[in-house]
Amino acid sequence: MLETLIGIVGTVLGAFGALFIIYGAVIAIIELLARETRIRRQSYHDIRATFTTRILIGLEFFVAADLLKTILEPTFQDLIILGSLVAIRTVVSYFLGREVSGLPGDGKV
Repeated sequence: MLETLIGIVGTVLGAFGALFIIYGAVIAIIELLARETRIRRQSYHDIRATFTTRILIGLEFFVAADLLKTILEPTFQDLIILGSLVAIRTVVSYFLGREVSGLPGDGKV
């Protein structure tokens, strides 16, 4: 019973992470098209920062999903894979976060 619930919650979290990244991509595409057609004057920095933030949040949901799924089958190989995935996602999240905070905000990009 508990294993089934944890499996379902892990799958839902993973799906939500993917949907959140897809949502961010759709919003970024719409904003880019609006900027290019001069409907809106939003800067590339703002569009990129918004999209990157959504990627970061999606990655956090993936990490949570992986953690829950590993609880179900805690073999040594699963723990190594989980550790590797968390390390990779943490590095990606760190550098995406630094990139967003380091982007120029003058709107001339």
